[in-house]
Amino acid sequence: MDRVSLACDHYNFEECLELAHEYSLGLEIQTFAYPDALDNHPEWIEVYKDRLKDFDRPLSMHGAFMDMTSASFDPKIVVVTLERYHQNLEIAAQLNAKTIVFHANYLTNIRNLPFRRAWTDRQVVFWGKLAEEAGKMGIRLALENMWEYDPAIIGDVLRQVNSPWLISCLDVGHAHLFSDLPFKNWLAELGGFIQYTHLNNNGGRVDEHRGFDDGVLDYKAILPLLRSLPNQPTFSLEIESAAAMRRSLPFLDVKKAAVEVG
Repeated sequence: MDRVSLACDHYNFEECLELAHEYSLGLEIQTFAYPDALDNHPEWIEVYKDRLKDFDRPLSMHGAFMDMTSASFDPKIVVVTLERYHQNLEIAAQLNAKTIVFHANYLTNIRNLPFRRAWTDRQVVFWGKLAEEAGKMGIRLALENMWEYDPAIIGDVLRQVNSPWLISCLDVGHAHLFSDLPFKNWLAELGGFIQYTHLNNNGGRVDEHRGFDDGVLDYKAILPLLRSLPNQPTFSLEIESAAAMRRSLPFLDVKKAAVEVG
């Protein structure tokens, strides 16, 4: 059986929760990726605690990403980034989410090697310390590729930190849109670090979060490659609508949950 989660925000949470119960799937809560929810998180936490009180499947979260720069040259920006990430850790602990997805946030318009080496050095320090904190809480941090054109940008950080609490979240759509390298290069470089994925489709130009059956990506070819990785990753369906998620489920090895009778 595939390990499958549904990535949901407040606008489609109820539909995703219903679908997760129907197929015994996990959930990735993305509400707390945004500043407004983080600034009002006690109120939002109570809402999610109430709705998830009977939920016994794996729970993960997407962390803050807007304007976050963990390897900034400006220490004040790093302080703000760390403050937001600590909020995410606090929320994950309260909701019992065991994985938080964060963007690596490489500035891809700067491609010279001295910048990349300095960026990597700062990332190793930042994520090394945060992974140690997260590990004490039993929470994994998953670095997601966004603008990165080369998987080694993330791979270098993961290898140097070398912590079981810092893994790779491979976003298949992002790898296709923002990198010219073959998909097999991403799998070869990140290999066993890939323990979480974001899956969706697109038209080849914009990050659209379509269903598996609607776009240029061939998931009948992609999924066997992901299943062959050293560590079976979670397949998080980061798809815009619950209807498109439902249409994507036949591509996966999932079954409807048994219905108790009597």
